[in-house]
This record gives sequence, structure tokens and C-alpha cells, in this order.
Amino acid sequence: MSDCCNPIDGPQHKKYDLVVVGGGSAGFSAAITAAEQGAQVAIFGAGTIGGTCVNVGCVPSKALIRAVESIHPANAAPMRFKGVDARARTADWGQLIAEKDALVSSLRQAKYADLLPLYNNITYREGTARLVENGIEAGGRRFAADRIVIATGARPAMPAIPGLADVDPLDSTAALDLTELPKSMIVLGGGYVGVELAQMFSRAGVDVTLVFRSRLLPEMEPEIGAALTNYLSSEGITVLSNLAYQSVHKAAGGGTALTILRDGNAETLVAERLLVATGRTPNVEDLGLIEAGVLQTPGGAIIVDDRMRTSLPGVYAAGDVTGRDQFVYMAAYGAKIAAKNALNGDSLRYDNSAMPAVVFSDPQVASVGFTEAQAIAAGYEARISTLSLENVPRALAARDTRGLIKLVADGRTRKLLGTHILAPEGADSIQTAAMAIRCGLTIDDLAEMIFPYLTTVEGLKLAAQTFDRDVKMLSCCAG
Repeated sequence: MSDCCNPIDGPQHKKYDLVVVGGGSAGFSAAITAAEQGAQVAIFGAGTIGGTCVNVGCVPSKALIRAVESIHPANAAPMRFKGVDARARTADWGQLIAEKDALVSSLRQAKYADLLPLYNNITYREGTARLVENGIEAGGRRFAADRIVIATGARPAMPAIPGLADVDPLDSTAALDLTELPKSMIVLGGGYVGVELAQMFSRAGVDVTLVFRSRLLPEMEPEIGAALTNYLSSEGITVLSNLAYQSVHKAAGGGTALTILRDGNAETLVAERLLVATGRTPNVEDLGLIEAGVLQTPGGAIIVDDRMRTSLPGVYAAGDVTGRDQFVYMAAYGAKIAAKNALNGDSLRYDNSAMPAVVFSDPQVASVGFTEAQAIAAGYEARISTLSLENVPRALAARDTRGLIKLVADGRTRKLLGTHILAPEGADSIQTAAMAIRCGLTIDDLAEMIFPYLTTVEGLKLAAQTFDRDVKMLSCCAG
């Protein structure tokens, strides 16, 4: 047994039941799953233990988003409630970063480093590992294993824009470590990372311009992206869409200049800092995949089937390194399946049909199941219900009706196929829809279910009723 800081080398000839390459959420999920079945497991982790989520992703970003979330409602309160006088601002950004770092450190210790001594059949080794015949090689030594799970994750990617490397661009990791706020910032990318960080920095007092190639949150329903674009603009964020990036250079007066092509015209945007949030790339460079014969996508992600198997027998992969469903809970879920299949005969299938996805913007975006376009493409006779939050009592009482709820149903069976929510408290409602889809519930089941009054989740019931009724004709709690 070894700890993460002082790994103890075991005998070189020792053969492990399972070798896990990657010391993040997916890697630990695979290792613990195997260890609980009595397997002898080795984890090879390169870099900081814990991987992306706890160190540079979910935890630090959501901690800072929550911190600045207190600013906007206070400043908006006098407009929503005439009897309230409140104001808020960022007083010490450096202190918030210090608090974020302390939280990250404590969770990394509690959820990763401190777990290792609890499993005497898990050995943790620091350093990169690569596939070789009948096992892996690390630190000049070979370790035998018939079953291997690759869970090396991904990192922020930089697009091929001329001049970008010369202007010291920020990626999401560097942006979350800024101890001083810039006066202005251009954010490249309309995905969830770009949206979350653009709004976070704007609410902290930075003049933000958000630019992206197509539309905001392109994987979500277009109604949600359009509405959120308006909400971000109303907060003072300049949102520019449907454009091409031409070049980047240092501005004459300092800062960074980005030249874009929009509607056939070239425009140059200038800001103190440039934050790139245009995607992620898998960590595969040192794994020896090509030599081992492991197939990859054109972008480098490891191709796996629904059992988490790669093209090389005995080698599995899970998490962001596979390029799909890049959420920490899906990484852990996939890794658990990979470990069980590796040890028990490939009987389990990866199922993301009821996978909830959340964007921690304000209002929050939450989605599960098919979009309308996906349902039609899959051959369903799709029926749609779209409900504005102006029809949800919770939103009326809170004086905040930003958002909508869209349900997608099978017109033949009336089964719920998809749910898409844009609401200030939407993230906490999506699991109800996820369970409904997983259990095969119909829109009638939702419409007849008892929901607590003055909650956002009650909007699911109202949206289900909207398929066949005008909810404006209902009394409070009616139905």
C-alpha cells in the first residue's frame, strides 16, 4: 500500500488484477469499484491527484460562481421588490481565490488522498504510464496486467487562430487562478464553460464580451440559447454570435485584440485579457496508443463501445479521454462499468439515455433526454410543450420569471422523451425529469403527479398539463 505523496514501489514482478491509468474521478471510481470486489489494483496518476473536477474544474468554478451569485440578486432586488434597498459588489477577489483554493485543497485531501489508506489492495504510483505488451510501463519499469482502464481525462484546447500563442491567452484553469480582476475580458466560446465564466467575471465587475462561432449553447434547445443570450445581454455582457475568428495580436495600447469576421465584415475587439473556452482535448500523448493499436477519433479521443472496451482486448477507457459526456458523474459512472466489465465478463452497458446535464449560469440550464430535433431524427412523432416561467407561481412570487420549460414527448405513447429547463433554480428540478424518463413515465403521469406548491419543479407538472390544457385557466394548485 502506498500514499499519494510517497509511493512505495512493490515488487516489479507483481501482477495486478487491474491497472488504472489516471488519478482523477474516473480513475478512482474504477479503482475503488475493483478493490471492493477484492481485486489487487494499481493506479498510475500523473500530475495533481484528483484530476480536473476537484482541482481546476467543477469545484473551483462553482465556488466562485456561487460567490458572485450573491451580487446580482442584491443589485436586482430593488427592481423586483420596491420595498427593498440592497447593493453588493466584489470587495476582495484575491480573498475569494484564497478561499476557493482552501476548499479545493480540503476536498482533494478528503476525497482522494485520504481514501487510499482505506484500501489495502490499492497501490497508488505517481508518474506517466504507457501501454506495452501484457501491461504498462512507467518510470522505466514494466507492470503486468491483463486488464487496464485508461482514465487520463482531458485539458483545455487552444484553437488554431493566427497569433493566439503570442498574447498569453487564459484558459479556464488559468482564469480561475487570477488573483486580480482585469478591467475587461473577451471570452471565446459559447459552450457551458464560456457561458459560466463570462457571467461570473461580468458579475464580479469585469467588462465582458462573449464571442462564439454559431449560437449560444449549441447542444441545447435553440429557445433556451436565445433566451439566455438576451438575459446575459441585459446584464451588460456584449454577446456576439455567428462569426469567424480571424486573428489575434497584442493591442497597441496594451491588452489583446481579436479580429473577427461577422456578416462579411471584419471587426476588431480589444480587451485587457482573452479567455479561450472553445473545447477540450484528451490527454493521450504519452499512452502509446498508436503503437498498441488503440483506435482514436480524429480529435484524439479513445474510441470505446457500449461496454467501455477499446479496440485492444483487455483495455478499457472511461471519462473525458473518450470525448463523450464530459461530466464528472458520467466519468465516474463509465469507469465503474469499465472496472466491473474488466473483471466480470463485459455484461454491463453504458446508458446515457437519462443523463442530466446542467449549466451553472443564471438562470440555470438543465436538460435530460432528447431535444426536439433529436426526437424527430430518431423517428418519433414528437409533441412539444413550452411553458414560460410567467406561468409558474414560484417564479411569480420570486419576481423572477426569466426562463422556460420545454417538454418533448412521443405523440403515440405520450412517454416523456426530453426535458429542458431554463430557470433560476432549474438545476434542482432536472433529476425529477431524469427519473421520469428512466422509468418510462408519460406526460399524463407528470400532469397527475402531486408536486409541492411554490417550487420550480412544479413547473414540470404545469408544462405537462400544457400539452392538452391552457394552464392560464387553472387555479393555484389545480389539476
